[in-house]
Amino acid sequence: MSEMKINHPEGDDNKIVIPDENGDEHLFEILFTFDVDSTGNSYMVLAPEGSSEDEEDEVEVHAFRYEDEEGEDLSLFPIETEEEWDMVEELLNTFTEDDE
Repeated sequence: MSEMKINHPEGDDNKIVIPDENGDEHLFEILFTFDVDSTGNSYMVLAPEGSSEDEEDEVEVHAFRYEDEEGEDLSLFPIETEEEWDMVEELLNTFTEDDE
């Protein structure tokens, strides 16, 4: 399982910087986070910074399982199972329906 250590830009907890495989940093906006009590896992849904400003186009979103331990960097993990994807998709559909 691949883990990414990421950070928040100074003073902005609603955005995160994620490095790609080449080490280039990309700014993302946190759309929402949620916890699943039955598994104890936490998830985060992100969109590239600025992509949500043009509401006519579809926005590409990214979802990750995350761990945010006190005093440590935020760690993102790819979602690997169909069950996790189904759950995230269901919540994302609920989230987008609420925005319409």
